[in-house]
Amino acid sequence: MDTQILETMMSITRRLLPALAFALLIPVSAVPAKAADPALQALIDGPQRSEKNSARDKYRHPLEVLTFFGLTPDQTVVEILPGAGGYWTEILAPYLKANGHYIAANNEKASTSPDDQKDNAALAAKLAASPQNYDKVEVTEFGADRVAIAPPGSADLVVTFRNVHNWMADGETAGAFAAFYKALKPGGVLGIEEHRGDPSKPQDPLAKSGYVREDVIIGFAEAAGFRFAGSSEINANPKDTKDYPDGVWTLPPALLLKDVDRAHYLAIGESDRAILKFVKP
Repeated sequence: MDTQILETMMSITRRLLPALAFALLIPVSAVPAKAADPALQALIDGPQRSEKNSARDKYRHPLEVLTFFGLTPDQTVVEILPGAGGYWTEILAPYLKANGHYIAANNEKASTSPDDQKDNAALAAKLAASPQNYDKVEVTEFGADRVAIAPPGSADLVVTFRNVHNWMADGETAGAFAAFYKALKPGGVLGIEEHRGDPSKPQDPLAKSGYVREDVIIGFAEAAGFRFAGSSEINANPKDTKDYPDGVWTLPPALLLKDVDRAHYLAIGESDRAILKFVKP
């Protein structure tokens, strides 16, 4: 090979190597997300949503979160424990009504908990009161791996918001993640939001404060067979010190201390939250 050509090729290589090395270091979460769907934004701004739920959008960023999870209007989506409040139900159900399928996997019907039964009844009433938005919603049960949240291999997306700490307290993380894995299609996505624990501190196995470290959640998912596909900082809150008397429930919206230092906790806002995405291989 001509010496000059060889030197030129080596010079180009030397210039490209740093850029290539940097590219390899970019985390999945830094990759640009797909463009948000205007139809989804219209529903987030829509009249079917309660004022109470809409007021929390500044903390929860529904458009960005659902876009990060890869939501499309033709998917089968299972929401775990949507509850009577229906924050995500008010968005997902009408968005999926025409071409997709929304499944609300709420509390077990056989639960002996009065709170569970009250929540199931309130969710049913909410759906029945607005058939123009909710007449195609399918309600199933969630009880770790005791019941099926959806037919095996049928879901494109399973989402759960601020629930992992409860399963840790109940000793049901393995069963919960197994249920998600079973319901999803190969290539399907599991989207998780959780109060983010301090990575510098040991994780309480019962998560009594409500906070869970990201690496712990990733470990639960990977143990069930999922592949970690990235994270988003859209719901990060650097004001959250995660060291409160009543755990995360010291902050809004719970504000368990009521009027004690209320202004201080309102100024902090809702918790710092992990937004994590996993894929079933």
